[in-house]
Amino acid sequence: MRHTLPIAPQFYVTAPQPCPYLDGRMERKLFTALQGENADKLNNALSRQGFRRSQNVLYRPSCAECSACLSARIDVDAFQPTRSQKRIQRRNGNLTRKANSPWATEEQYELFRSYLDARHADGGMADMDVFEFAAMIEETPIRSRVIEYTDAAKRLIAVSLTDVLEDGLSMVYSFYAPDMQQASLGTHMILDHIEIAREAGLPYVYLGYWVPGSQKMGYKANFSGLEIYTGGKWQMMKDPEAYSATLHPLSTDPIAEQVANISLPDRRPAPGK
Repeated sequence: MRHTLPIAPQFYVTAPQPCPYLDGRMERKLFTALQGENADKLNNALSRQGFRRSQNVLYRPSCAECSACLSARIDVDAFQPTRSQKRIQRRNGNLTRKANSPWATEEQYELFRSYLDARHADGGMADMDVFEFAAMIEETPIRSRVIEYTDAAKRLIAVSLTDVLEDGLSMVYSFYAPDMQQASLGTHMILDHIEIAREAGLPYVYLGYWVPGSQKMGYKANFSGLEIYTGGKWQMMKDPEAYSATLHPLSTDPIAEQVANISLPDRRPAPGK
């Protein structure tokens, strides 16, 4: 009997559109579909190469003249909380965490809407309706969890959609009560994910992209043990001021070269299958 190997994933590039992080720039993404029985393998392999998941798509920036966006993750063993972060942990010590299957609820959506309206009213997700929100939460072909945080009154105040990878936790998207600014809930969720990863024996917490020059993404540089993916490998972040968002026409490799340098997982079936 003749056997054929599964077709390798195909990669595509989005059309340029305004960058959500740096004014006056255009963004472009390299992406591939995340589906089928090898979805977990592909997600793990590409996450280690700077890709992020959005529903059933894996992507990373591939802008024509800019390479400012850098995938970031925290080395759990290297992380040491600052005094400010310790205060945030104590301040939120009364919160209850619950990990659920990826299922959207009306309570989550109400919190999500209030978060967007207060903090990202002009962002790309501002018009997301309840059905699109449910798709964001529920359309996942891999092992994902919705981490909910409630206060002493049982009010839902923070949520993180989190993927469980072979080597860590990936915080896909987080949102929280905008009227609780003093609680620093965004920072608390990251600190709590570091603890979850440590308890599970997972070495990393993936945070998405850090962008020098972007105030929106600046908070990620406040965590010790931060690594960034640059030059084809993960490197411990040095002084954040040493990284530049300067435009340069040769800062991004040609698409064909980028795809050729992506390491794909072994997609051959196990023996006996």
